[in-house]
Amino acid sequence: MTVYNVNLGIGWASSGVEYAQAYRSKVFSRMQIPARFIFSDLILADNIEELTHNLGFKDQDIIWLYNFFTDVKIAPTTYTLDEFKHAQHFEKRNVKSSVQSFADGKQVVHYWLPDENLKINVRIYNLKTQAIDYAEYVVDSQMVRREFYSYIRYVTEYLSAGNHVYARDFYNEDGSIAYHQFINGNEEIFELKDQIFYSKTELYAEMIRRLHLTKTDLVILDREDGKGLVSGQLWYQMHVPAKLGVVVHAEHYDKHYTNQDNILWNNYYEYQFTHADQTDYFIVSTPAQKQVLKTQLASYQHQAPKVVAIPVGSLSKLMMMPYAKRQRHSLITASRLASEKHVDWLVKAVAEAKKSIPDVTLDIYGQGVQQKKLQKLIDSLKAQDCIKLKGQQDLATIYQHYAGYIAASTSEGFGLSLMEAVGSGLPMIGFDVPYGNQTFIEPDQNGYRLPYQSDWSEERKVHELADAIVKLFSDDQKAASFSQKSYELAKPYLDEKIAQKWQALVNEVTK
Repeated sequence: MTVYNVNLGIGWASSGVEYAQAYRSKVFSRMQIPARFIFSDLILADNIEELTHNLGFKDQDIIWLYNFFTDVKIAPTTYTLDEFKHAQHFEKRNVKSSVQSFADGKQVVHYWLPDENLKINVRIYNLKTQAIDYAEYVVDSQMVRREFYSYIRYVTEYLSAGNHVYARDFYNEDGSIAYHQFINGNEEIFELKDQIFYSKTELYAEMIRRLHLTKTDLVILDREDGKGLVSGQLWYQMHVPAKLGVVVHAEHYDKHYTNQDNILWNNYYEYQFTHADQTDYFIVSTPAQKQVLKTQLASYQHQAPKVVAIPVGSLSKLMMMPYAKRQRHSLITASRLASEKHVDWLVKAVAEAKKSIPDVTLDIYGQGVQQKKLQKLIDSLKAQDCIKLKGQQDLATIYQHYAGYIAASTSEGFGLSLMEAVGSGLPMIGFDVPYGNQTFIEPDQNGYRLPYQSDWSEERKVHELADAIVKLFSDDQKAASFSQKSYELAKPYLDEKIAQKWQALVNEVTK
């Protein structure tokens, strides 16, 4: 029996979907249930192992579409510069070199081979071990080839004028070519030893066939249908005899375009909902969303599939810290720095609250496209002394040092950072919106769940947040009681409790 978890890509600043899978991986490991995590995006800027390992996945649990048809393992970057130089026979060639250092701790060694009119630029991934992960070949100022390394060279790209990739070779461990990829605009052809596939979707279908799914296997769709790929429909067509489930990670419909007769599903889930009769189970994160979805599927699709509520995250333990020992009047928020998270409202709210609470601070954790914009806003408000962008960090032992958690997101399917915050005993501030805040904020018990209307002005929304900050930090005794209540709310999310929910689902759908 194996649980296959389906996704697209992963990065250093991953979304809640990837973090949810990472939590699930740990739970399945605890339950000794074999689980594999499938990624289908082409990931070459970094070794995919570095990205998955960063979130706590085990290398042997990762299936990457692009090396599935090779015997290369998911493994750390260990191929050394000396190995590269030896493979290139530099000792027999006229080679000059220089080194360029970068702020991220990496170096690029530039090799110039004048007799061959060739430049080779090699990126050193790890200065201590001298491991490399990338090499590019330049002729007459035109990059003609790129190579990518983990413990061996695993792929070579070939480029034409304008740095357009027109082909790739994917290798086996012994250096032989496992398959070719040919690219012409949006068209892709994959040539294996004895098979040719005329699209990424066809290649993906072959991967599913080679998984040899059994009736005791489970397939869990987290994300599907990426660039040049239609995988969701494939799983519906090809999963039998395995069971098929869908995780709903976000708000699943748009209430503004929903009435008694029609519903506008979230387009990420529309195919799955319209094929609810072919879905063995849907997984949502909260009982509230479970009830809403069941009612809507019955009303609009005339279907009654199994819908279960299993939190997408869990807590290994409660991170205990007496409230009196925390940094006074300090706030934390953690999310992708994306527009829908409305972190700019938090910046403005803290700047406003500072007029009443002079020592208030806000630390913003996470990365994203809004980072520069947020820093400009902080600078324009002259709030650099009290509001700081802290980047992407492991927050497991950080939350409990703060005096409160604040969020301005107007919709969360669950809210992993909210769960982690209550697990560290933080008083909470957020809007009264589905589903995360309604799950983790009990009004006047562990924080403030603020009124919200989408058509309110930004000024009013900011003012609601600022007032809540002032209210929280004007009564230390009440804030301390909020902290204790958060710890109580977190107990049902401990690992063993969530493991029991997964075990019950696995037992039921595999019988």
